[in-house]
Amino acid sequence: MIKVKVYNLEGNETEELKLDESVFGVPSNDDLVHQVYVSLSANRRQVLADTKTRGERAGSGIKPWRQKGTGRARVGSVRTPVWRKGGVIFGPTNDRNFKKKINKKMNSKALAVSLSGKVRDKELLVIDSLMLKEKKTRIMAEALRKFKLNGSILIGLSVGEKESRLACRNLSGVKSLESEQINVFDVLNNKNLILSKESVKSLEKRIKK
Repeated sequence: MIKVKVYNLEGNETEELKLDESVFGVPSNDDLVHQVYVSLSANRRQVLADTKTRGERAGSGIKPWRQKGTGRARVGSVRTPVWRKGGVIFGPTNDRNFKKKINKKMNSKALAVSLSGKVRDKELLVIDSLMLKEKKTRIMAEALRKFKLNGSILIGLSVGEKESRLACRNLSGVKSLESEQINVFDVLNNKNLILSKESVKSLEKRIKK
Protein backbone atom coordinates (compact mmCIF):
# COMPACT_ATOMS: atom_id res chain seq x y z
CA MET A 1 0.00 0.00 0.00
CA ILE A 2 1.35 3.41 -0.99
CA LYS A 3 0.67 6.36 1.26
CA VAL A 4 1.71 9.98 0.79
CA LYS A 5 1.34 12.96 3.07
CA VAL A 6 -1.18 15.61 2.13
CA TYR A 7 -0.44 19.27 2.82
CA ASN A 8 -2.42 22.48 2.64
CA LEU A 9 -1.26 25.67 0.95
CA GLU A 10 0.09 26.89 4.27
CA GLY A 11 2.65 24.09 4.21
CA ASN A 12 1.08 22.10 7.06
CA GLU A 13 0.43 18.36 6.91
CA THR A 14 -3.27 17.56 7.09
CA GLU A 15 -3.64 13.82 6.42
CA GLU A 16 -2.33 10.78 4.56
CA LEU A 17 -3.66 9.67 1.20
CA LYS A 18 -3.66 6.12 -0.15
CA LEU A 19 -2.53 5.91 -3.77
CA ASP A 20 -3.65 3.28 -6.24
CA GLU A 21 -0.73 0.89 -6.78
CA SER A 22 -1.78 0.21 -10.36
CA VAL A 23 -1.09 3.90 -11.12
CA PHE A 24 1.52 5.06 -8.60
CA GLY A 25 3.24 1.77 -7.80
CA VAL A 26 4.19 0.46 -11.24
CA PRO A 27 7.73 -0.93 -11.75
CA SER A 28 10.08 1.05 -13.97
CA ASN A 29 10.09 0.38 -17.73
CA ASP A 30 12.66 2.64 -19.37
CA ASP A 31 12.16 1.29 -22.88
CA LEU A 32 8.43 1.97 -22.86
CA VAL A 33 8.80 5.44 -21.37
CA HIS A 34 11.49 6.32 -23.89
CA GLN A 35 9.35 5.18 -26.81
CA VAL A 36 6.35 7.22 -25.67
CA TYR A 37 8.51 10.27 -24.84
CA VAL A 38 10.10 10.25 -28.30
CA SER A 39 6.66 9.94 -29.93
CA LEU A 40 5.21 12.84 -27.94
CA SER A 41 8.28 14.93 -28.67
CA ALA A 42 8.07 14.20 -32.40
CA ASN A 43 4.35 15.02 -32.49
CA ARG A 44 5.08 18.45 -31.00
CA ARG A 45 7.75 19.23 -33.58
CA GLN A 46 7.00 22.17 -35.84
CA VAL A 47 8.24 21.98 -39.42
CA LEU A 48 9.68 25.44 -40.05
CA ALA A 49 12.66 24.99 -42.41
CA ASP A 50 11.60 25.20 -46.06
CA THR A 51 13.82 25.67 -49.10
CA LYS A 52 12.79 26.33 -52.70
CA THR A 53 13.55 23.98 -55.55
CA ARG A 54 14.53 25.31 -58.97
CA GLY A 55 10.87 25.13 -59.97
CA GLU A 56 9.87 27.45 -57.11
CA ARG A 57 12.60 30.07 -57.52
CA ALA A 58 11.83 33.35 -59.31
CA GLY A 59 13.59 33.91 -62.58
CA SER A 60 13.29 33.58 -66.34
CA GLY A 61 13.15 30.21 -68.00
CA ILE A 62 15.05 31.51 -70.98
CA LYS A 63 18.44 29.99 -71.69
CA PRO A 64 21.01 32.67 -70.59
CA TRP A 65 23.19 32.23 -73.71
CA ARG A 66 23.52 29.90 -76.65
CA GLN A 67 24.81 26.41 -76.12
CA LYS A 68 28.03 26.68 -78.12
CA GLY A 69 30.49 29.24 -79.33
CA THR A 70 30.71 31.60 -76.33
CA GLY A 71 33.61 29.89 -74.56
CA ARG A 72 31.57 29.68 -71.37
CA ALA A 73 30.12 26.63 -69.69
CA ARG A 74 26.78 25.52 -71.04
CA VAL A 75 23.76 26.42 -68.86
CA GLY A 76 20.05 26.06 -69.38
CA SER A 77 18.44 28.29 -66.73
CA VAL A 78 19.27 31.06 -64.26
CA ARG A 79 17.45 29.00 -61.63
CA THR A 80 19.95 26.16 -61.74
CA PRO A 81 21.10 25.06 -58.26
CA VAL A 82 24.71 25.68 -59.34
CA TRP A 83 24.15 29.43 -59.59
CA ARG A 84 23.66 31.96 -56.83
CA LYS A 85 19.95 32.56 -56.11
CA GLY A 86 19.14 29.27 -57.80
CA GLY A 87 17.10 26.42 -56.37
CA VAL A 88 18.26 24.13 -53.56
CA ILE A 89 18.92 20.44 -54.12
CA PHE A 90 17.61 18.03 -51.45
CA GLY A 91 16.88 20.89 -49.04
CA PRO A 92 14.35 20.65 -46.18
CA THR A 93 10.73 21.30 -47.11
CA ASN A 94 7.66 22.02 -45.03
CA ASP A 95 5.82 18.92 -46.23
CA ARG A 96 7.91 16.64 -44.00
CA ASN A 97 5.97 14.59 -41.46
CA PHE A 98 7.56 13.67 -38.13
CA LYS A 99 4.41 12.29 -36.51
CA LYS A 100 4.69 9.00 -34.64
CA LYS A 101 1.71 6.91 -33.60
CA ILE A 102 1.50 5.50 -30.10
CA ASN A 103 -1.44 3.40 -28.90
CA LYS A 104 -3.52 4.35 -25.88
CA LYS A 105 -2.54 1.41 -23.69
CA MET A 106 1.17 2.12 -24.13
CA ASN A 107 0.59 5.81 -23.42
CA SER A 108 -1.37 5.08 -20.22
CA LYS A 109 1.18 2.51 -19.02
CA ALA A 110 4.09 4.90 -19.66
CA LEU A 111 2.30 7.67 -17.74
CA ALA A 112 1.75 5.30 -14.80
CA VAL A 113 5.45 4.35 -14.87
CA SER A 114 6.44 8.04 -14.89
CA LEU A 115 4.11 8.89 -11.99
CA SER A 116 5.40 5.90 -10.03
CA GLY A 117 8.94 7.16 -10.57
CA LYS A 118 7.98 10.51 -9.06
CA VAL A 119 6.64 8.70 -5.98
CA ARG A 120 9.81 6.60 -5.59
CA ASP A 121 12.06 9.64 -6.03
CA LYS A 122 9.95 11.63 -3.53
CA GLU A 123 9.25 14.27 -6.14
CA LEU A 124 5.46 14.08 -5.79
CA LEU A 125 3.71 16.58 -3.55
CA VAL A 126 -0.01 16.24 -2.83
CA ILE A 127 -1.99 19.27 -1.66
CA ASP A 128 -5.53 19.03 -0.32
CA SER A 129 -6.83 21.75 -2.64
CA LEU A 130 -5.28 24.11 -5.16
CA MET A 131 -8.24 26.47 -5.18
CA LEU A 132 -7.10 30.02 -4.45
CA LYS A 133 -9.23 32.73 -2.89
CA GLU A 134 -7.76 35.15 -5.42
CA LYS A 135 -6.22 34.24 -8.78
CA LYS A 136 -3.02 36.14 -7.98
CA THR A 137 0.50 35.12 -9.02
CA ARG A 138 1.83 36.47 -5.72
CA ILE A 139 -0.40 34.13 -3.70
CA MET A 140 0.66 31.05 -5.67
CA ALA A 141 4.34 32.06 -5.46
CA GLU A 142 4.10 32.43 -1.67
CA ALA A 143 2.43 29.02 -1.35
CA LEU A 144 5.10 27.27 -3.45
CA ARG A 145 7.89 28.99 -1.55
CA LYS A 146 6.77 27.32 1.68
CA PHE A 147 7.57 23.85 0.31
CA LYS A 148 11.17 24.79 -0.62
CA LEU A 149 11.19 22.80 -3.85
CA ASN A 150 14.31 22.75 -6.01
CA GLY A 151 13.97 22.58 -9.78
CA SER A 152 11.09 23.01 -12.20
CA ILE A 153 7.52 22.32 -11.12
CA LEU A 154 4.54 20.77 -12.91
CA ILE A 155 1.18 21.47 -11.25
CA GLY A 156 -1.76 19.17 -12.04
CA LEU A 157 -5.16 20.75 -11.50
CA SER A 158 -8.58 19.17 -11.38
CA VAL A 159 -11.45 20.51 -13.48
CA GLY A 160 -12.75 22.58 -10.57
CA GLU A 161 -9.31 24.10 -9.95
CA LYS A 162 -8.46 25.01 -13.55
CA GLU A 163 -8.90 28.75 -12.92
CA SER A 164 -5.83 28.59 -10.68
CA ARG A 165 -3.78 28.30 -13.89
CA LEU A 166 -4.08 32.08 -14.14
CA ALA A 167 -1.96 32.37 -10.99
CA CYS A 168 0.78 30.13 -12.43
CA ARG A 169 1.28 31.65 -15.86
CA ASN A 170 3.96 34.19 -14.93
CA LEU A 171 5.92 32.01 -12.52
CA SER A 172 9.36 31.07 -13.81
CA GLY A 173 10.00 27.31 -13.87
CA VAL A 174 6.35 26.48 -13.16
CA LYS A 175 3.93 24.85 -15.60
CA SER A 176 0.32 23.98 -14.90
CA LEU A 177 -1.96 21.52 -16.67
CA GLU A 178 -5.37 20.01 -16.08
CA SER A 179 -5.14 16.41 -14.90
CA GLU A 180 -6.63 15.23 -18.19
CA GLN A 181 -3.73 16.85 -20.05
CA ILE A 182 -0.85 15.50 -17.93
CA ASN A 183 1.47 13.42 -20.08
CA VAL A 184 4.82 11.61 -20.02
CA PHE A 185 6.61 14.46 -21.81
CA ASP A 186 5.76 17.11 -19.21
CA VAL A 187 6.15 14.76 -16.22
CA LEU A 188 9.70 13.88 -17.26
CA ASN A 189 10.63 17.44 -18.23
CA ASN A 190 9.82 18.80 -14.77
CA LYS A 191 11.57 17.69 -11.60
CA ASN A 192 8.69 18.17 -9.16
CA LEU A 193 5.05 17.20 -9.59
CA ILE A 194 2.33 18.84 -7.51
CA LEU A 195 -1.16 17.33 -7.50
CA SER A 196 -4.31 18.08 -5.57
CA LYS A 197 -6.39 15.29 -4.05
CA GLU A 198 -8.97 15.73 -6.80
CA SER A 199 -6.39 15.59 -9.57
CA VAL A 200 -4.94 12.39 -8.05
CA LYS A 201 -8.38 10.78 -8.24
CA SER A 202 -8.84 12.06 -11.79
CA LEU A 203 -5.49 10.59 -12.88
CA GLU A 204 -6.26 7.23 -11.28
CA LYS A 205 -9.64 7.08 -13.02
CA ARG A 206 -8.13 8.14 -16.36
CA ILE A 207 -5.25 5.60 -16.36
CA LYS A 208 -7.33 2.67 -15.06
CA LYS A 209 -10.04 3.29 -17.70
